[in-house]
Amino acid sequence: MNRRWWVLLHRWAGLLMAGFLVVAGLTGAIISWDHELDEWLNPHLLEAQGAGAVRDPLQLAADIEARHPTVQVTYVPLVSEAGHSWGFGVAPRVDRAHGRLHEPGFNQVFVHPSSGEELGRREWGAVWPLSRENVVSFLYKLHYSLHVPAMWGSNRWGIWLMGVIALIWTLDCFTGAYLTLPARQRATAAVAGSTRRSFWQRWRPAWTVRPGGGSYRLNFDLHRAGSLWTWGLLFIVAFTAFSLNLYREVFLPVMSRVSDVTPTPFQQRTPAPLLEPVVPAIGFAQAIAAGRTEAVAAGWPHAPGSVSYNRMYGIYTVSFFQPEDGHGAGGAGHPRVWVDGLTGEALGHMVPWTGTAADLFVHAQFPLHSGRILGLPGRIAISALGLVVAGLSVTGVYVWWYKRRGRVAKERAGQSAMVPAK
Repeated sequence: MNRRWWVLLHRWAGLLMAGFLVVAGLTGAIISWDHELDEWLNPHLLEAQGAGAVRDPLQLAADIEARHPTVQVTYVPLVSEAGHSWGFGVAPRVDRAHGRLHEPGFNQVFVHPSSGEELGRREWGAVWPLSRENVVSFLYKLHYSLHVPAMWGSNRWGIWLMGVIALIWTLDCFTGAYLTLPARQRATAAVAGSTRRSFWQRWRPAWTVRPGGGSYRLNFDLHRAGSLWTWGLLFIVAFTAFSLNLYREVFLPVMSRVSDVTPTPFQQRTPAPLLEPVVPAIGFAQAIAAGRTEAVAAGWPHAPGSVSYNRMYGIYTVSFFQPEDGHGAGGAGHPRVWVDGLTGEALGHMVPWTGTAADLFVHAQFPLHSGRILGLPGRIAISALGLVVAGLSVTGVYVWWYKRRGRVAKERAGQSAMVPAK
């Protein structure tokens, strides 16, 4: 395939992705600070003033279900930082009379840990109406799913779409890098000795933004040089976006063919239909007890920090962490035990950054994508990279538009020249 075909491939892949990457880049730059922004915008939900004995969170969960009979509590915090409320996750129960899910208008309930007072409710990820309560989660969900609604029995169409875009982006990283190489010496880029210096001298301008030359030259240089200087990070973000969005459909099956990946109970079960969630035979208390027994046997030092129930798989997850470590080890989550919701049997456990080489690679996907693997510096880098991604998309479209305008003008001039004079 000659250079012309690679140019066409890069051009049309870029045009296909541009709008999606502008949205993903700008939202990614913001949601790198999702927790901080949420706490700043919503102290009335996330802060809990006053002292007092902490009430039993399982009782508070039961109180929520009593106040709101159309919802089922699916996430219960068991520890919290001082001065913070407890945020419970809820899901709508099935409306059997009408064959659909109830629409309570919220999926989170915030409760004062001492008084038990309900501080407020919100719909995490709601599209409308936008308010300070849900704007951060709106951007977060927009980032990975574009808020594409559920269709044909699945609510993952937007996730799959962004996963496909990320896969194209991953492959296009190599196409774009290839096109920056000096045209005549591309085939000899790896040779040693006298030709190596000549190659690098010819490639050096691709890394720079040259002053002057007008808007086209500026946008072209920004697009090419910006891509080269950030290529490693761009590839990491593109690949991890693909792996996270198409994890079960593509990434995990491929990984399992080339290495040993320890399956989780979720990967060994088929999810139940949306309107037929698995009704648990045990409650949160029994799940916590089973999880604690497994954790003690494994020698974990921390007490349970939260418990959740996945209705589509019938599995409880008991996570273990300290209150100040609510976001997990470098973004990889917490040690956790899985408990069968029907039998109460412990289905296994997972500790981040342990296991086979393939397990470690799987654990690293979200920490790499979010930058949390490097802590605060990593989050700053990812936030800045989001702006770079949006900028590269805009400059790429501008370069295409400028060239196309020139071609159209040239074609029109040629057609005019062919018209005989009267």
